[in-house]
Amino acid sequence: MNKYILLLSLAIGLHTAYAQETISPAALQRKPVYLTNATIHVGNGQVIEKGTLAFDKGKITAVGVNIPAAGTDAIVMDLKGQHVYPGIIAPETNLGLIEFESVRATIDNKEVGEINPSIRSIIAYNADSKVINTLRSNGILLAQVTPEGGIISGTSSVVQLDAWNWEDAAYKTDNALHFFMPRLMPVSGGRRGGAAVGDPIKAAMDKIESVRTFFREAHAYQQEVKHTATNLKFESMRKLFAREQKLFIHCDLVKEMLIAIDFAKEFNLDVAIVCGADSWLIADLLKQNNIPVILTQPHSLPLMQDDDVDQPYKTAAELQKAGVLFCLSNEGFWQQRNLGYEAGTASTYGLSKEEALSAVTLNAAKILGIDKTTGSLETGKDANIAISSGDMLDMKSSVITRAFIQGREINLDNKQKQLYHKYEQKYGL
Repeated sequence: MNKYILLLSLAIGLHTAYAQETISPAALQRKPVYLTNATIHVGNGQVIEKGTLAFDKGKITAVGVNIPAAGTDAIVMDLKGQHVYPGIIAPETNLGLIEFESVRATIDNKEVGEINPSIRSIIAYNADSKVINTLRSNGILLAQVTPEGGIISGTSSVVQLDAWNWEDAAYKTDNALHFFMPRLMPVSGGRRGGAAVGDPIKAAMDKIESVRTFFREAHAYQQEVKHTATNLKFESMRKLFAREQKLFIHCDLVKEMLIAIDFAKEFNLDVAIVCGADSWLIADLLKQNNIPVILTQPHSLPLMQDDDVDQPYKTAAELQKAGVLFCLSNEGFWQQRNLGYEAGTASTYGLSKEEALSAVTLNAAKILGIDKTTGSLETGKDANIAISSGDMLDMKSSVITRAFIQGREINLDNKQKQLYHKYEQKYGL
């Protein structure tokens, strides 16, 4: 009897294994690679027609025209008619922290408690998430993995999307601490603030003041030469007060963003606004205070009833015009695959196509603190590259044919592609 149970278990296990794509991380780059005859979109606004991009040992070695291949072992790829882009960067996502939203055991994006600055999202990151493969197929090669829950949810880290485990994936660890500001308007529920008993505005302000008090106490703790006891939460704030880490404040309304500016001034912090639906109303003030914005959910309805119905599409261009550093993002994990197309939407509502590209590449790298190593196709930076047969920001023409992360050519297969080919055969298409 046990023999038959064992055989049945093996059969089920094999069926399950073949029902999922098996994609191993790519090996290190062994030979120099030259991408030739391509339209190269550098990411900083520059476009090189019939250009060549060379990279070796994971780093870009040359970008321009008429660059001859050096060495007999070099790999030369003729990309006539194709486009070369920097890999898209997805800020503000719980990718790898949630696999199935309906299955509690696969959700690891929140910690109990209101104030948890010591929580590190990188520890919980699942490099084997099947969702990752769908992002890579659309040219998204890096992501900022962000914790949620409470008011101070912990620190985010930037990961590259081709790794064996979280240690391999880590690209920049603990780059930002996240403050989810309670919404200063009556709401029936939601991610920030939730339903409040009594006066919801007063309840929200009380929570904000509790955070301010915590910051003041943590700052005072940092000034002490010797402590009678170690406070782990206060200790975890050292990088923030030393400006080695950013404070990402999640808020939408003007009055919320004004409080964020006050936080930056009072504690001398490097602050960025996340969400920022109303940021276009105070763009000049954000510029004056050197506060960047991560615009989330560009494909959404306006925040206020009297806003233009297409305001979320126009906000990026209005920030660009005011000189505010900004980038685009999608909250969640599976939605991130559409990030490039949302940049394309922004390019039809006031941004140029190259400005829209920067909004998901170089601008994102600047805000996340990784622009010295990625975000554009410049000599000395990591070879994080996406190649498309069409416009990568256009849903209709974009087809990612190849992609490289730190010079390693990655597998662009995913479960959805496998199903497509499976039923393509079934119906003789």
